[in-house]
Amino acid sequence: MGYKVAVVGATGNVGREMLNILSERGFPADEIVPLASRASLGKEVSFGDQTLKTRDLAQYDFTGTDIALFSAGSAVSREHAPRAGAQGAVVIDNASHFRMDPDVPLIVPEVNAADIAGYTRRNIIANPNCSTAQMVVALKPLHDHAKIRRVVVATYQSVSGSGRAAMDELFTQTKGVYVNDEPTPDKLPRQIAFNVIPHCDSFMDDGYTKEEWKMAAETKKILDPGIRVSATCVRVPVFVGHSEAINLEFENEIDVETAREILREAPGCMVVDSPEEESYVTPIDCVGDYATFISRIRVDPTIENGLNIWVVSDNLRKGAALNAVQIAETLTARHLRKAA
Repeated sequence: MGYKVAVVGATGNVGREMLNILSERGFPADEIVPLASRASLGKEVSFGDQTLKTRDLAQYDFTGTDIALFSAGSAVSREHAPRAGAQGAVVIDNASHFRMDPDVPLIVPEVNAADIAGYTRRNIIANPNCSTAQMVVALKPLHDHAKIRRVVVATYQSVSGSGRAAMDELFTQTKGVYVNDEPTPDKLPRQIAFNVIPHCDSFMDDGYTKEEWKMAAETKKILDPGIRVSATCVRVPVFVGHSEAINLEFENEIDVETAREILREAPGCMVVDSPEEESYVTPIDCVGDYATFISRIRVDPTIENGLNIWVVSDNLRKGAALNAVQIAETLTARHLRKAA
């Protein structure tokens, strides 16, 4: 006997990836219900070899639905996730609205799967920010070995992190440059074609952006409240795949070979790091893959017990859709078992 799964925001980038990954991984679903706004009512989406028509989220009764995967933005989650939870569905929410709620577990299964048990307080589980998710997958095994004190990270985030319109904007601007058509920013705050923008999400009073704050706050909640995190988040002209240059300061000694061996054995991690062969991973290499890739592992000689690493992952997968499905898999394996 399988599960009834609703996918909210099924016509968006992440929603479509959720459907793809549910199918690819053979999630035990007897019924998949794609949900979207009334404006998208009846649009078709693919699930394996099936074509499904979207239904109206506002009119949908979640009674009898086991799991609801949400990826439609914070406003939608704020309105509809509590309703879905109250009607008996366990919500796995990709938006930011519930992440810092003390009654909502914030989960990356490779890092803190045991915390999923806290879902019973509100029937909601939060998925972290895409940049946080891939970073903590790489940090967790190193933290367990040598205890991380401080993280300084610069991100190189693809435009898909801002949605389909931002991807279209990069495509249109890139074409326009070649025909002397002046690029006009719309979804993004500056020209993105042939440029980088040190501005992801809105600015806060302290000069950091909300994206940078999220990386710090979410890492503390997921991994360890004692870790200090300073982030600079940058949008780059890449369609899919987030990259991160991460500087780590540890409490205890750790060398490069030890770090490589630890990461090679860690769940969700793939080490591609051979300087003599110029072997490392770029965003193009990771698209469509499940893994978090780690390269450029090297000592930071300016601090005691310091390392630098380069981390790359498909942000639509591990940063969003894959992580949500992995949460659902862990939930069904440990807490929502169906009778045979």
